[in-house]
Amino acid sequence: MVESVFAEPIFMEYVLPFLLVFTLVFAILDKTKLLGEEKRQINAIMSLVIGLILLAFPAPREIIVKLMPFLAVALVVLFVFMLLYGFISPKKNGDVLNKGLKITLGIIAGLAVLVAVLWVSGAWDVIYESLIKQEGAGRIWINVLLIAIIAGAMAVVLATGGEKSKSE
Repeated sequence: MVESVFAEPIFMEYVLPFLLVFTLVFAILDKTKLLGEEKRQINAIMSLVIGLILLAFPAPREIIVKLMPFLAVALVVLFVFMLLYGFISPKKNGDVLNKGLKITLGIIAGLAVLVAVLWVSGAWDVIYESLIKQEGAGRIWINVLLIAIIAGAMAVVLATGGEKSKSE
């Protein structure tokens, strides 16, 4: 299989970490105006020096290289959740959904994203084996379901009881 130039060790271990650190430091210095107003050249020089210092030390550079795939996956998962929640919670003034329904649908969307990530990563099979196919798992799930029903009923009673006492 032919690998792209982005998979080359020099690119992965030196160029990309340098560009990432340079860009982040420059953006932070530019946004905070730590070195003064309209000092973009000084911000660029400081960012360049910090980026080059990073290249001299392998341990921090390796940490950055190892964290970037996790960051990319986490950002995609967050993006999917935000898309789903954006469908649930429109930002118009005439919201059709009440607050409780938005929260419930947001939790459902979050759980859907969590299950999708577990399924795609292969962790779903391990969890399924340990929670469902284990001996005595049926009794555990019946108890969990019973506790959830009781908790839901208590939440409904407390929520509706609190509104009546306020209106009286």
